[in-house]
Amino acid sequence: MPQIFAARAQMGTSLVFHIVFSVLGVGLPLLLCIAEGVALRRQDATLLRLARQWSKAFGIIFAIGAVSGAIVEFEITLLWPTFARFSGSIIGLPFAMEGFAFFIEGIFVGLYIYGWSRLSPRVHWLCSFPLWISGAVSAFFITTANSWMNTPAGFTYQNGKVSGVDPIAAMFNPSTPYETVHMILASYVATGFAVAAVYAIALLRGDPSDYNRKGLALGTALGGIAIPLQIFSGDLNARFLEGAQPAKYAAMEGLLQSGNGLPLYLGGFPNEAGTEMKFAIPLPHGESLLSHFNTTAHSRGLDTIPRSDWPSVTAVHLSFDAMVGAGFFILLVAGVFGVLYVRGHRTVPTQRWLLWGLAAAGPLAMLAVEAGWFVTEEGRQPWIINGITRVSQAATPSQWMNISFLIFSAIYVVLGVTLVLLLLRVARTPEPARSWAEYMPPDGGDGSAPHVSELEATR
Repeated sequence: MPQIFAARAQMGTSLVFHIVFSVLGVGLPLLLCIAEGVALRRQDATLLRLARQWSKAFGIIFAIGAVSGAIVEFEITLLWPTFARFSGSIIGLPFAMEGFAFFIEGIFVGLYIYGWSRLSPRVHWLCSFPLWISGAVSAFFITTANSWMNTPAGFTYQNGKVSGVDPIAAMFNPSTPYETVHMILASYVATGFAVAAVYAIALLRGDPSDYNRKGLALGTALGGIAIPLQIFSGDLNARFLEGAQPAKYAAMEGLLQSGNGLPLYLGGFPNEAGTEMKFAIPLPHGESLLSHFNTTAHSRGLDTIPRSDWPSVTAVHLSFDAMVGAGFFILLVAGVFGVLYVRGHRTVPTQRWLLWGLAAAGPLAMLAVEAGWFVTEEGRQPWIINGITRVSQAATPSQWMNISFLIFSAIYVVLGVTLVLLLLRVARTPEPARSWAEYMPPDGGDGSAPHVSELEATR
């Protein structure tokens, strides 16, 4: 048991760190593409300055995320050798494809970061497309591997042996559409509101510059468009889980007993006997209505599942509530920002109470990502491959796992501190303000000089 706990603790610590790099690595390239594209269309020097500043941060995140991701993949075989042997031939394809996507992204990261003064503006902007496309594709492939662990498919398992492997069917298992869409949208939400929070804090500190206003508006726009889609995809995912992973769904909703017209439990935890939720706020018929659009529909509880197959109900339920609560708070903030922006004739709203809400939305978006990932992984327990292999069967029997955990934790602390210090250094040395003409090459980058009146409009 100590080895299992140490292996889970080490893998969990790695994923807690790595998922932050991952979501920013997926979301920031799209924000770069949008900022630079709008800047070129409008000849907006401020947006181009933002894009140049964000590209520095993206380069740091990409480099540290690459190290972090390599450690995670190494840990799969180090900590879970039985899982690696069993699943290697089944889900090896998405890992290989993710590697190709990563290398393509790496090539264009170099072109994008070092091409500001070497490529024409239009070609440089086009280099951002492989960045955000490769980032989304990488997220897709990696998430399919995780979705396979939740709903394994694409093989035949008889007498302890795997045969008839179909890697395409494994990759497009029943969970794939729900998990991949949810993960990619989560990256855009978390990135958008993380960026918005930075500029909201700058405005709260008394710097109402056009630079901060446009940074706030662009980050909020990305996150604000993605958050309602994210909530909708999460609703579809939960409905799917009710049939595909009933134990996970029941733990998420706190359904200890089966029944008709069950309430929606907000907060709380199960009593020792596992028969009722204590200190929860029940909304009558809420779960039945949300899940089945029927106040008297039947829902399956954990009482129909052997106790040995239960996940940690308290941890999964509270994490699910935290994710949903953060998501709806972010939706509210984004909605208020949008209404005030439209009513103000497309003027960025800077009311202090709204800025405080946006400042809180950034860390809450990251919290929602972490909580959602915890629900996905902890909700599958005690299985590492749902219904086939238990975690206790897959963990390494090697000794000294506690030492390994401490070593890898120290590595992630170093990576985290390095990331923070480098990002602070970038923030303290901002891209200098320039006019549009100073950013552009003599021919305007596309063979024609910028129009004088357009240049004057940006000064």
